Amino acid sequence: MDPYTIREIEEKDNSAVEQVIRSCLIEFGANHEGTAWMDPYLGRFSEVYSKEGRRYWVAVDEEGRVVGGTGIGEMEGADGVCELQKMYCLPEARGTGVAQRLMETALKFAKKYYRQCYLETLDNMTAAQRFYEKYGFRRVYETVGDTGHFACDVRYIKDLW
Repeated sequence: MDPYTIREIEEKDNSAVEQVIRSCLIEFGANHEGTAWMDPYLGRFSEVYSKEGRRYWVAVDEEGRVVGGTGIGEMEGADGVCELQKMYCLPEARGTGVAQRLMETALKFAKKYYRQCYLETLDNMTAAQRFYEKYGFRRVYETVGDTGHFACDVRYIKDLW
C-alpha cells in the first residue's frame, strides 16, 4: 500500500510546503538570491495556484505531513508554455515513487492548457536532471520567459502535444 497521497494544496499546507522547499534549497546550497529561496509567495501557494491554468499538488504521508510538491504555472511572455514549478521532495520521500506521481499529475494537468512545459534547475541537482530527462524533458540553453531565477543554470523543455 502506498504511504503517500497526492492532492491539491490547501491553505493549511502553505507553511509546510515552504519548509520543504527551503530545506531542499539548503541541502543543495541554493539558499540565496536568484533561486526560489527569494520568491515572495513561498508561503502563499494555495492562493497563488488557485487561478485558471495553475495548480500545486502536495504529497502527504500517512501522518498528514507534507513531504513534497510540485506546481504548474503559466510563463509570462511565452504563449502556450507553462513552467513546472517548485518540484521538491524531502530526502525520505525520494526513491519511493512519489516524485513520479507528482510529475504525472502535473503533466496531465499541463496538457489541458499548454503546448510545452519548461523548467529550471541547478547544475548540482544531477538526480533531478536524470528524472526530468526520463520524462522526456530535453535540455535547452536559452531561457524561456523571466522566472527571476537567474542562478538556475540548467534548463529543460518538453513538448506536451
